[in-house]
Amino acid sequence: MRVGVDVGGTFTDLVALGADGTLEVRKVTTTPDDPTVGMFRAVDLLGTREARKDSLTVAGGGTRDSVIDLLVHGTTIATNALLERRGARVVLVTTLGFEDLLWLRRQERASLYDLARDHPPPLVARDHVVGVAERMGPGGALEPLAEREVERVVGAVRALAPEAVTVAFLFAFRHPEHERRVAAALRGALPGIPVTASHEVLPAFREYERISTATVEAYLRPRVSAYLARLEAPVRERRIGGLRIMTSSGGSLAPAAAARRAASLALSGPAGGVVGARLVGAAVGVSDLLAIDMGGTSADASLVTAAEALTEGTGAVAGIPLALPSILIETVSAGGGSVAWVDEGGALKVGPESAGAVPGPACYGRGGDRPTVTDACLVLGWLDAASPLADELRLDPALAERAVASLGSAVGREPHAIAAGIVAVAAATMARALKRVSVARGFDPRQLALLPYGGAGPLFGCALADALGMRTIVLPPHPGVLSALGLAAAAERIEVMASFHRALPALTTRELAAAFAPLVERAREELPGAALARAADCRFAGQGYEVTIPAPLDDPAPLAVAFLATHRARYGHEGGGQPIELVNLRVAAVKSGGGSLPQLDGRAREQRAPRARRTATVGGARVEASVWPLGELAAGVELEGPAILAGGDATALVEPGWRGRVHRSGAILLERR
Repeated sequence: MRVGVDVGGTFTDLVALGADGTLEVRKVTTTPDDPTVGMFRAVDLLGTREARKDSLTVAGGGTRDSVIDLLVHGTTIATNALLERRGARVVLVTTLGFEDLLWLRRQERASLYDLARDHPPPLVARDHVVGVAERMGPGGALEPLAEREVERVVGAVRALAPEAVTVAFLFAFRHPEHERRVAAALRGALPGIPVTASHEVLPAFREYERISTATVEAYLRPRVSAYLARLEAPVRERRIGGLRIMTSSGGSLAPAAAARRAASLALSGPAGGVVGARLVGAAVGVSDLLAIDMGGTSADASLVTAAEALTEGTGAVAGIPLALPSILIETVSAGGGSVAWVDEGGALKVGPESAGAVPGPACYGRGGDRPTVTDACLVLGWLDAASPLADELRLDPALAERAVASLGSAVGREPHAIAAGIVAVAAATMARALKRVSVARGFDPRQLALLPYGGAGPLFGCALADALGMRTIVLPPHPGVLSALGLAAAAERIEVMASFHRALPALTTRELAAAFAPLVERAREELPGAALARAADCRFAGQGYEVTIPAPLDDPAPLAVAFLATHRARYGHEGGGQPIELVNLRVAAVKSGGGSLPQLDGRAREQRAPRARRTATVGGARVEASVWPLGELAAGVELEGPAILAGGDATALVEPGWRGRVHRSGAILLERR
């Protein structure tokens, strides 16, 4: 079987995908001090609850059974290192005269109307930047690199005692010779210290983004490498067949490759959820989806169009530019554990602070006393206090109401009204994120279906759909562990690229084929036996951004047609006859992990009637909602809002005015009446 494990801020989710496509689900509390503890506790729960064929000895004596062929892990190690500024001490080696590039950034402000807000500082201390007397231009060397200068730089870097080194020179994406010499000298002089060269990480133009990305790689590599090394012994002890790590692009890598591409793990966990959303969409025949993953700490919005996740080549994590291919994900602080508070002006706010796994929301009974979104949902009657969460954790309504009521003196409301305000603020925050990944990129959300997932996402599906004018919602069969499902089903993937600046009309078929050839060869070497997909970044001459277009053929003419159509759909115009230029080439290698994809077959489920009724507050009114067992409903069952769908990994709320039907896959399709 293949197993996906997603370590979130509050819970760690596991989905085991059998050889026949059947699913098993486990959910445990995350262990923040060492996420691997919770991760392997979930793995061991899988082994102890099912009869396995192969017996093996584990650390501490005894035996455990396992037939896990592949474990795919979605990790927040890279994201947390950037958020918490707990990476390596980096020395940046760059072209003399350009030492301040990371501080100068681009001309845009951190916040357009907040003049007091600053960008986060670079990951490098200013006195840890070493300038090198050399200079490359677009045509080659403008100032040669002397051997004596190389020796001086090595001595200067050694004196700073770095934990990692970044070498990033001007025009190294086109002429990397100087970078190679300095990087080789540093690797020889500083054994055991990772040295990152920018042309190896991101061989693309735009100096600031390339140097920033290379610096992120150096900053993360020691921490990521150490974390992945810690996984080796537990994996070996359990005789797990293989381990792969999820990347931001929606594919997975072997640990050794992931350690060399540490920056590509920045959105590891959320990317798994988008893969899972795409699988569910395919199962129900919906190819255009707006997805929202609401977990314990944050909510992640993404877009699937034409059955493929929307990706981007530039972005930022924790305010640090990172120009690596990644699934487009907009993260906001609106998770189940997001803390509600009142600002100095008396306005109700939610987040960005989260109660996390420890102590967690007040209703967990673990010492937390501040109101969170989960507490508000419990006060409103959306959650069942009698149903345990992960690790048999039960919710305490009295603690939730006490925490929510603590805001009463500031806002002058009773607990139910305050709870309704908390969920409304959280929903508005998520709606803005969904608009940024759809409306801001030329996609009309009214033409898409909403797919809410994560432990708390399905509670907000109807409210978010109403806010965006959407009429269709897809509730996955296992919404609370969809990210782990995406991990288990994810293919192995790597992407290589190179800058290639040419006017598209002047480009010949032979020139385009010759430009792609080395990238195709490199992709085949890095991932033998993989299927290859080619793409090109195109733009109108002089534009400051590009559009990525599939390039299956060597003929440039179809590229121009596809670029104009994509640009018109996204930006509303075709450039008015401006010349088109090609700027980057990309080749993605994708290799399936083998085995069956999830069957998502709900026909064996037999529940056809609600199990109870519950009073809940929806839209400010008290209603009697039918309670259905999520995950047990028979195909074809119809339900009408208000309804609560309670499952082992998540709870969904069907608001008045919505009706649903259970699909044969086990998913529930909701439609606005």
